[in-house]
Amino acid sequence: MTTTTQVVVFGVEGDDGLWLADLGTGTVTRIVDPLTGALASANEHRNAGATVVKGVNFAVRANSAGSVSGGFMDG
Repeated sequence: MTTTTQVVVFGVEGDDGLWLADLGTGTVTRIVDPLTGALASANEHRNAGATVVKGVNFAVRANSAGSVSGGFMDG
């Protein structure tokens, strides 16, 4: 499968900030405020409790990297 996705912006419940995952370089960095435009609007909705998803079809929060391969979704 060929993909053109190079970055993913995400937020984690309980953290008001947003993060940028660069899939090409394998890095994750915090997006520094001020946010503007549609990104700022989406983040405001997210912080008010909404779930905003576009172009991502699987995302799960885990307690640690080790738990990802250890069956953290088993129950």
